[in-house]
Amino acid sequence: MKKVETAQKVIGGYLGLELPVGNEYYPHLVRLNTGRNALEYILREKHYRKIYIPYFTCVVLLEPIIKLGLEYQFYSINEQLEPIIDFEIEPDACFLYTDYFGIKYQAVKNLSDKITNLIIDNSQAFFSEPLKGVDTFYSCRKFFGVSDGAYLQIKRKSSKRYPVDSSVHRFSHLLKNIDQGIQQGYSDYLKNNKDLENNPIRIMSPLTKRILSGINYAECARIRMRNFNFIHKHLKHYNLFKFNFPETFSPLVYPFLSNDRQLKLHLIQRNIFVPTYWPNVFEWTDTSMYENYLARNIVPLPIDHRYSLFDMNYMLNTLRTFI
Repeated sequence: MKKVETAQKVIGGYLGLELPVGNEYYPHLVRLNTGRNALEYILREKHYRKIYIPYFTCVVLLEPIIKLGLEYQFYSINEQLEPIIDFEIEPDACFLYTDYFGIKYQAVKNLSDKITNLIIDNSQAFFSEPLKGVDTFYSCRKFFGVSDGAYLQIKRKSSKRYPVDSSVHRFSHLLKNIDQGIQQGYSDYLKNNKDLENNPIRIMSPLTKRILSGINYAECARIRMRNFNFIHKHLKHYNLFKFNFPETFSPLVYPFLSNDRQLKLHLIQRNIFVPTYWPNVFEWTDTSMYENYLARNIVPLPIDHRYSLFDMNYMLNTLRTFI
């Protein structure tokens, strides 16, 4: 009698959540659980002794630096959000730069020609392809409806086998957003942010990977470009932040700079939720520094793929009552 091979997966039982199956945007990159752990991965593999980081960045990037006991030094940026490098970068040190709001790709290219041990934080620039040979990391939840997940390009991959992450306990805010509305899920969102603190390096969870493989990236990018260009067309003369950008790119938000420090509050009171990038900057800087001014006065207007031009026009008309 011929032996029947044992099935490799369960057959039958209840049906699972229906998620589309497609392709990831960066299937060739290293998949990890968080952006900060992608930075830790780089620092571990390269054995840097010191890292230069901008004052204008998120506090979570200090987690891997402190964990590894690295020396770190802050640097300033100018009014074009580009680094002021008035110091020598040691051979055993690295330099971290953020593609701010996803509009500083040219600055990234310029730095790649000048700095050997360059690390690019593309957490705000998901659709900006990594430059060849430049260590670059991405945070997926800044752009899409996932609770975690990161991609990493690194010149030399680790030989260590990291455990696989699990995300099932982090998705309640995403489900509540669909079933009950975004405000009902906000407290769960804050809990998820807390849960991501000081996690060890793990491989991206199967759930996050599955969701990321089902996104229509071309459509998401198109809508972001359209919304950004629409807002810029109507606000560029009021925006104190003057910048050049290619029209065929997909940024995180529209960075509107205003001297009205109450503008963010006015918008939030009208259910237009704008974040502060980043509250920790107030602790790291004083009021004479440009980074402090940015953190107080940049209004990151949402322009992502959830929104139509009707939504953009509503936001624009609301904003016009205060500028």
